[in-house]
Amino acid sequence: MLAGDLDGATTLAEFFASDAFSKALDTYAAGKNGADRRAVASMWSLYYFSALTIPYIVARRFHQELSVDMNAMSIALGEDGLPRAFGLADEGAWSEASDDDLLSFVAPLVRDHLTPIVQELKNQGGLAPRLAWNNAAVYIDYAFNATAQGKASEAGNWASRALFEEQFLPDGTLNPFRGCLRHETDGEQTICRRKVCCLRYMLPGIPSCGELCALPEQRKQ
Repeated sequence: MLAGDLDGATTLAEFFASDAFSKALDTYAAGKNGADRRAVASMWSLYYFSALTIPYIVARRFHQELSVDMNAMSIALGEDGLPRAFGLADEGAWSEASDDDLLSFVAPLVRDHLTPIVQELKNQGGLAPRLAWNNAAVYIDYAFNATAQGKASEAGNWASRALFEEQFLPDGTLNPFRGCLRHETDGEQTICRRKVCCLRYMLPGIPSCGELCALPEQRKQ
């Protein structure tokens, strides 16, 4: 949403610099029977990354470049402590960039937003960076594939494949998503799987993510 239309919002810089983020994790953890803080932070980040990356990737597909600079954004939470919406300073700019260059889409997202947020998830939530990057990866993969032409889920036609195979992003920085997801063939079915488990199995009442899970023993739960 536009920041001026978002009630109850706090700038992201203030949210993470103060104790607001820690309090949000505490609020979400309430009623989780003393669940591991890492699992709480991981599940919280799934809501954060989905709300951030899906609109951004879909907009870029249609040549609209939304700002993802965390220093120019605000956040509003729900009563459960989970992210409810992000506030943006403006509606973004029209972009002439190709609508299928995912690595170029991702470079500013990594540089201006995800890198500092992954660090805060580690510092305040105890979340390993490789787990946090994997959590963000699943939503970028989903959004890009969902807006791809053709049957992107078929073997050999994985729209976002380059994001998980290339060593570097277009700006020359290391690609933090390399290896986060992989496609495996199971009989006649092609299955996408994570490299690192999101720990949701440690939270009561949270269903398994099924075949996507990195842990074989959790896939059938």
